[in-house]
Amino acid sequence: MVSRKLVAGAVAAILLLAGVAAAAIFRPDLAIRVATGFVAHNLCVKVFVSGLDPQAVFAEASDRAGIRRLRHLLGYHLDATARTVEASTLGLFRSRAAFHEGQGCIDLHGARQPYLLRSDLQAQKVPKTPPLLADIAGRGVVEPSDPKLKAALDHAFEEPAAPPFRRTKAVVVLHDGRIIAERYAAGIGVETPLPGFSMTKAVVNALIGILTQQGLVTPSMPAPIPEWRAASDPRREIEVEHLMRMTSGLALDETNSGFDPSSRMFLHDDTAGFAVKAALIAPPGRRWHYSSATTQLLARIVRDAVGGPEQTLAFAWRELFNPLGMRDVTLEFDGVGTLQGSTWMLASARDWARFGLLYLNDGVVGGKRLLHEDWVDFCIAASPGSDYAAGFWTNRSEHANAKARVRLGIPRDAFFASGDLGQRIVILPSHNLVIVRLGDSVDPTGDIRGLGRLVSEIIAATRP
Repeated sequence: MVSRKLVAGAVAAILLLAGVAAAAIFRPDLAIRVATGFVAHNLCVKVFVSGLDPQAVFAEASDRAGIRRLRHLLGYHLDATARTVEASTLGLFRSRAAFHEGQGCIDLHGARQPYLLRSDLQAQKVPKTPPLLADIAGRGVVEPSDPKLKAALDHAFEEPAAPPFRRTKAVVVLHDGRIIAERYAAGIGVETPLPGFSMTKAVVNALIGILTQQGLVTPSMPAPIPEWRAASDPRREIEVEHLMRMTSGLALDETNSGFDPSSRMFLHDDTAGFAVKAALIAPPGRRWHYSSATTQLLARIVRDAVGGPEQTLAFAWRELFNPLGMRDVTLEFDGVGTLQGSTWMLASARDWARFGLLYLNDGVVGGKRLLHEDWVDFCIAASPGSDYAAGFWTNRSEHANAKARVRLGIPRDAFFASGDLGQRIVILPSHNLVIVRLGDSVDPTGDIRGLGRLVSEIIAATRP
């Protein structure tokens, strides 16, 4: 008869082997490095680009879903002289980010030095012609004159008695092309660049749109990715539109857990180079799943279409930012010089609002068409089985999420750029409104109820 000790020992050995195998497959160490990488990069940009207090930024970053479980283990070291930030858990799983003037922050992986753009950014930010977009406000903060507008801002900045907290940093309201109300948290002003996170995807949409207007790229063309050109490669059927709509069928699903490929993309110098290796798991156009890595492939397409990293920066300023009068913008690039198009652009709340006006005005600025005449309608039409469109989320969908937003007071014709922690540019054509909300809400929905209240109260205040 086999002794109980032998059985228990065998079971323990099996469980140990299973645990080792699971760790080898799922790599929890990489998931932790995703978390420390986010903390390091978030601290780097908000301290060295936005000028915010590092301790406050760290407290908010470590309260983010997923990272919250590690917050008692997390630590950071900020070197103000070298302008670097290192984050780790109990001194392990270290991640580093370094600030470079004009380029924001770059994640550092190992001893390899990242690619740094050789661009005269200040020269590019000086437009050769005046901005096409008329000025949207004077230099000072626009205080609302209407009590209803003031109350709407009060509500957007007030905090609940218990978590999750709203942590609103900025709200800007544009009506008929002018700011009618805005407010900022302490330490933030009209020129403070703040991260848009996935709102950056809408900027990539605009860059692809401009390339389409210029005849260099079209949504219906096969994605110009050399690695997929072999006749036997099924990925050759993926079109640019599939990448825009996140219906590529690639194994790049994002769960924001640290265990998914889209999250682990940021552990590599060449983010698009990581994404381009993904296998096809569904026919292109048949399956939707959110994926930052998909947008990063679009960023590489932009880079290749215009000729390289420096040309990407020049193209963005010449064709998009300068015509819109956007001044307080920082575009970030990865370690090989590809635009961090999925996540990392910073801009002032006013500049994010200027960007929203491009889409409110159907791609026309100052009488000049920057985007193809069908572009906006094409990009805000819902993708199959989703309330995601192409770089934007849309209420013009039968999806349950879109219907829920309508019930909250966000109109049926609304569409919006959306980023982690509740970054939003809400575009309301039926009311000629653009509403920007920036902050650090750790609510899983990005405080969608608070956004619904803000939008509905502003509509009520501006209704004739």
